[in-house]
Amino acid sequence: MAQSVMRRFGTAVGTAAALFAAVAVGGCGMSSLTSGFGSSILGGSSGSVEPTGVSEQDLIDAAKAGGDAAPSFAGGDAQPGCPRFVTWPRDSYLTIYEPGRVGDGLAIMHRGEITKTARECHMNGSQVTVKYGFSGRILLGPRGHSGPISMPINVFVTDAKRERVTEDKLRVDASVAVENPIGYFSAVRTVTFDVPEGARPGEFEVYVGFDRNTPNAG
Repeated sequence: MAQSVMRRFGTAVGTAAALFAAVAVGGCGMSSLTSGFGSSILGGSSGSVEPTGVSEQDLIDAAKAGGDAAPSFAGGDAQPGCPRFVTWPRDSYLTIYEPGRVGDGLAIMHRGEITKTARECHMNGSQVTVKYGFSGRILLGPRGHSGPISMPINVFVTDAKRERVTEDKLRVDASVAVENPIGYFSAVRTVTFDVPEGARPGEFEVYVGFDRNTPNAG
């Protein structure tokens, strides 16, 4: 029986290694990949919803649901004049490798993915406060270790000219293990900024993304 368990364990780890290698070779072609653990652990595009409320639990539930599932907020853009909240292009995911082996699919320690976003805003004269939330997952790689993992996130606001108005830095945390290689995270925060005379709140955008200035990141 012990030998049978070890064979199944080896098969699962081998499957994960093969999938991470495919990511390294295939780049963005990730959404159709699934693992031997019974769920998609490498794919999924960032989804966004326009809520009437933003909560960490709803975002966590949406991230766990995967696919195009979204928190149970009101559909459509309930606040059309509110700044959008989206992931920064190419920064919705971040892969961490063993030192000196960046780009090697078999040397992946772990990978973070932002998969869901939501926002609401309040306007007071020329001042706008955006309550934003995002969620995602951290995946254990072939060379990763069980335990808590923390990954850096950047959030910033841009105006109509794509110039940065303000920014924030934070970290997201999740725990992973060989027997449970997917951990989920969520965060909800607020940012307040002034809209100059002649400009409209809808011309501003709030972006979130992983910080690529991280050692051994690819």
